[in-house]
Amino acid sequence: MDADTADIATIGHRIRHFRTQHGLTLERVSELVGLSQSQLSMIENGKREPKLTTLQSIAGAIGVDLATLLVAEPPDERTAYEIELGKAQKSALYTTLGLPDVRPTKGTPTETLAALVGLHRELARQASKAIATPEEARRANTELREQMRGRDNYVPEIEAVAEEQVKASGHVSGALTHREVSVMAKRLGFQLVYVDDLPNSTRSITDLENGRIYLPPASIPGGHGLRSMALQALAHRVLGHEKPTSYAEFLRQRLEINYFAACCLMPQNAAVAFLQEAKRDRDLAVEDFRDAFGVTHEAASLRLTNLITVHLGIRMHFLRVGEDGALYKGYENDGLPLPTDVTGAIEGQLVCKKWSARDAFTQTNRTTELYQYTDTPAGTYWCATQTGRGDDGSFTITAGVPFADAKWFRGRETTVRAVSTCPDPSCCRIADASLETSWAEKAWPSARLHSHILSPLPTGAFPGVDDAELYAFLDAHSGPLGE
Repeated sequence: MDADTADIATIGHRIRHFRTQHGLTLERVSELVGLSQSQLSMIENGKREPKLTTLQSIAGAIGVDLATLLVAEPPDERTAYEIELGKAQKSALYTTLGLPDVRPTKGTPTETLAALVGLHRELARQASKAIATPEEARRANTELREQMRGRDNYVPEIEAVAEEQVKASGHVSGALTHREVSVMAKRLGFQLVYVDDLPNSTRSITDLENGRIYLPPASIPGGHGLRSMALQALAHRVLGHEKPTSYAEFLRQRLEINYFAACCLMPQNAAVAFLQEAKRDRDLAVEDFRDAFGVTHEAASLRLTNLITVHLGIRMHFLRVGEDGALYKGYENDGLPLPTDVTGAIEGQLVCKKWSARDAFTQTNRTTELYQYTDTPAGTYWCATQTGRGDDGSFTITAGVPFADAKWFRGRETTVRAVSTCPDPSCCRIADASLETSWAEKAWPSARLHSHILSPLPTGAFPGVDDAELYAFLDAHSGPLGE
């Protein structure tokens, strides 16, 4: 049977429909066809697949041609409900609930069947909505990264909004202060409140009803994290965000609030002026940019990707790489061949061992930047790599540019050079032939399973946020604060 032919359940229902329509009993048709009543009943209930010759005999007995029995559509609305209900009750989604099947009878109202089918459809819809799989999120993230790459990681609309907000706070120069962030919040109708009982699934909570933004205790060294979190929370309001309707929308909002926070901490006009002066002196350095605005090395490197192409005419790349060699964040518009999977995603892919992003882990002195030239199939690149440490272990932050633009940066005099032929596997992924000969069939590695790749991503209006914990927190803080 071809793709347009009815399945066994539909055929069975069509047989019963035309049999009863012609006033024929199960007993009478079974006599005409030469089947027992039980066999014919099983065919009508979709529990037995009849041979083509048997179907021809049945069609003749009930007064229709064979083609009529093989039409893919149910004969009427009620039958359609019965078939759909039967299939729904056999699905893994329903059987895992441990509920009994409903067996439609002649006395079951069609409206009841319609209601049951409607409930199953909604159950399936909710389940489908919940399967924001890692692959789907990775595809959405890859699309977003490509869009930003196409515009050189620069969003002038957000730049303008942030510049306006910073100016209104009274900020003039240097690092944006906590007080100035509080002024920005107050102008938008919010009070910043620091508490130590935020739900684990949140970085901050905005109480729209009472105009409060709850943040962790103000004890983070340097304070960059708290300023950034407060600015991200304000960004949702400033940029007019609504509740995300998809994971792609959620990721876009995350990018925009991070971008807004960076624009406020390193305002465009001041940042560009600083970078242009450093370029004139051929002394561009992430560490100077970082210190001038009181932010982290990573934040300064990322902000550089927003401004350096549009305002300084330099293309660059940024990498955050874990000690396991995996790429956790990345951007390039200079042609650096970043590793990707089949979906085009870069997150989690291993970068070449010859790159400074990984070589920096082997250095004895990790407090100073490692400068390196690397020859790749796409050309030669100069990179500055800084090592850091977080809750998840060590990582490196790399900012790099094509060879021709190294002349603008401090550290260009380095004599450290490496050659990378990745993605050619012989570069750093295939063992030396002598080692393979010595150890083949003599070693058995036990691979580590990253179990998170087997789980669906968090769902809901705000993926990852525990709603029950969130509402309990707000309820507990809904009274007067007493500050």
